[in-house]
Amino acid sequence: MQQETAPPTRHVRVRQDRGHTVLELRGDIDIAAAVEIAPYLDRVTAHRDVRLVIDLGGVDFFDCSGLRLLYRARSRVLDQNGRLRLVCTHPLTLRVLRITGLAKLLPPYPTLDAALERPEAVSEPR
Repeated sequence: MQQETAPPTRHVRVRQDRGHTVLELRGDIDIAAAVEIAPYLDRVTAHRDVRLVIDLGGVDFFDCSGLRLLYRARSRVLDQNGRLRLVCTHPLTLRVLRITGLAKLLPPYPTLDAALERPEAVSEPR
């Protein structure tokens, strides 16, 4: 069951789905978008045992600001003993994730359903 937890903005939508908080990002994820997204990210990662999925399915452009958001989310989730999963299929974004090594820390899922239904691939500390 899906439930909206915050009003959507231009770059982010937060909702609940199958016991997870889903942060859907969309559009160009650059420094301006990161300023808008960061408060939502901080709010959802402030809770113990958070089960978070960041869905990049609607992202057209992704730069180092987006990488910083993902690294920050991962760190905060791990500090709270939570789980973080990532959904991404965009070839250029996947390339950036691989080159930076983030794909090893947050293995991307091809769909939201896959991320919500497969508990074995979670972000773990290195």
